[in-house]
Amino acid sequence: MDATPKQIPIWRNVDAALFREQIAPLGQPAVLKDLVADWPVVEAAKRSPQALADYIAGFATAQPAAVVTAPAAVKGRFFYSDDLNGFNFVTDKQPLDAILAELMRHAADADPPAIAAQYVDIPSTLPGFDRANGLSLPPPSATPRIWIGNQVIVAAHFDLFENIACVAGGRRRFTLFPPEQVRNLYVGPMERTPAGTPISMVDFDAPNLTLYPRFEQAMASAQVADLEPGDAIYIPYLWWHHVRSLEPLNVLVNYWWNQADPDVVSPQLLMLLALISLRDLPPAYRQAWRGAFDHWIFQTDGDPTAHLPPQHRGALGGSTPGFLRSARAGLIRALGGQPG
Repeated sequence: MDATPKQIPIWRNVDAALFREQIAPLGQPAVLKDLVADWPVVEAAKRSPQALADYIAGFATAQPAAVVTAPAAVKGRFFYSDDLNGFNFVTDKQPLDAILAELMRHAADADPPAIAAQYVDIPSTLPGFDRANGLSLPPPSATPRIWIGNQVIVAAHFDLFENIACVAGGRRRFTLFPPEQVRNLYVGPMERTPAGTPISMVDFDAPNLTLYPRFEQAMASAQVADLEPGDAIYIPYLWWHHVRSLEPLNVLVNYWWNQADPDVVSPQLLMLLALISLRDLPPAYRQAWRGAFDHWIFQTDGDPTAHLPPQHRGALGGSTPGFLRSARAGLIRALGGQPG
């Protein structure tokens, strides 16, 4: 492939006001250079991998954390099995200090097994860590989570959140794609995923352009960044991101949040419902519904209720708590279940 991804813009001296007023409103990825360079965990990482492991283990409780492992043969790429009926990794639970010890045991191996503790809740698993290594940019509702592993590769995927990811130790390469590149990323099954959201089937190290020819178009719009300890990255809502960890010990702390009303039905669920209700309609019917969605949902031609008095706009005028509750109950009934 000839396409060279462009670099994600770098912002320096970022504080909460700059992030809230200038960076987030752009809706574009941003490298937040040295955002957490003063964290004690980053200072430990700069001393040595062992100092980093010891620092984190000093906070660890006996509470087990999810750990994903795969043989050295997968070259760090967590993915499906060859027949797509399963995965090439196994998931277990272990205390974080044991996971860290196993990572250090393999730190000098030329071809180590892939090991990663993922999505670990910091307040319950590492009490006190978040007070020593805090961040004011995300909203208070964003619970910090820690990701610890060796040279692993996470396939391109999206999250239903905005995300600030901080490199506390090691180095990571992020490759990002805007949401509309979904058409060129060749997404796998929606109902069976490695970690909850669909992933790209393309092996970024050896893309099969015969099977995935439009991947070249995706790479033409890709943005990349290599992050060092103390750096952070802002990943906007629904942006696809492929993450490669580059050192024998890598530590990431991230914060997810979502500005949507928590009572709103997940758009991902809506997508699944559309698959079973719209996709297989006759083409003319689908086209008719496309026009309806463009008008009422995406509002491509302006406010569809502007001609109605506000008191008579009903559901078309905005989702009230009462409407959301009744709509949710009606949806459950329509699908054959009972509202809880």
